[in-house]
Amino acid sequence: MGSPRVKMNLAWLFIVLLTVIVFSVLVKLGFWQLERAHFKANWQQQLSERQAASVLSYPQLLNISKDEALTGFKLKTSVSPVSTDIFLLDNQVYQGRVGYLALQAVQVSELEPWLLVELGFIPAGLSRSQLPNVKPISQPSVLEGRVYQKQINPMSSELMAETAWPKRIQNLNIPQIAQLIDKPLASVVLQPSNLDNTYPHPWQPIPLSSQKHQGYAVQWFSMAGVFALLMGYLLFRKLKQPDR
Repeated sequence: MGSPRVKMNLAWLFIVLLTVIVFSVLVKLGFWQLERAHFKANWQQQLSERQAASVLSYPQLLNISKDEALTGFKLKTSVSPVSTDIFLLDNQVYQGRVGYLALQAVQVSELEPWLLVELGFIPAGLSRSQLPNVKPISQPSVLEGRVYQKQINPMSSELMAETAWPKRIQNLNIPQIAQLIDKPLASVVLQPSNLDNTYPHPWQPIPLSSQKHQGYAVQWFSMAGVFALLMGYLLFRKLKQPDR
């Protein structure tokens, strides 16, 4: 059995080590937010440049290097609705309402991959068994808008498609959608601005701005500073106390 003095010293050693660990984690989170802010600022500038650039044709879009993210490019192309089947991406929220993001795969030409088109947000019904009726693209059309690519969630990326049509899916997994419809699909989704429907398009390429990340960084650094001052004060009081 150790003496009370040894036990007390070990306890304070543990507290000091814990303080260093917690302080380091808080500071690291602050720098991580600054890195995200820098990335978002560069990404926002790139998106602005793409929105100011000329509209691409479908072949031009497909010829862009596969190593380059395609989100934000403007696209104008003719499409044919060979199929009017609808995919409903589950668990979407828009203006406080839960619903689906309706998607339709359309043909551009016989020699090119099909294109996934976002029809818009559809509110869910009162029952999970009641799927909404969605107005598809039913006539050959010329669509114009921007394209995007959603990042794959490594924790949950499976399509998990249900059997009926419209087909409810849990993740926007384009390769698995291509397998399901047995057609090649481009790796992007077109968010058109000239569809003949009233469905909103809620998805935004940058949900958090660089300023938001900078604000979060200030919060983490502030927490680290307050925590360090508090623990330093407690340690100072301990060192000032006479041994008893």
